[in-house]
Amino acid sequence: MQDKVCINCAEYKRCNESHLSWIFFIIGMVATIALRVVTVLTHLDPAYGQIAWYVGVAGFLIFFVYKFKVERARYKLIVSRNLMDKVSQADKIEKEDRQLLGSILCALCSNKDRINYFLIFVSSALALIVAVYFDFLK
Repeated sequence: MQDKVCINCAEYKRCNESHLSWIFFIIGMVATIALRVVTVLTHLDPAYGQIAWYVGVAGFLIFFVYKFKVERARYKLIVSRNLMDKVSQADKIEKEDRQLLGSILCALCSNKDRINYFLIFVSSALALIVAVYFDFLK
């Protein structure tokens, strides 16, 4: 997941996100913008709209593969370290904080995110395959 471990918020500057996460963030942003301008570009020149669509869908495909791997690693870490149980049994943590931390850990282990990433990945891959077929092979 990350090479750096932050003990508390005061260490945040030392523990900022990796360059790799920024690269994938930028890929996601480019994909988002590309898909939003498809219609406009299609009116200017259909080839530009098509290029924007490919950039957007391929960008999302790459971005969500990365996000899926990050979430899976986080889930495995939470489960392997039994963090949900440890948080719920910690005597030094106040009850409200323990409940909040438990809720956050449970949300991080949600199947909804993994299913969402999987469906976006599959639909993007299928859309690319169909588009390549119709645009280049047919």
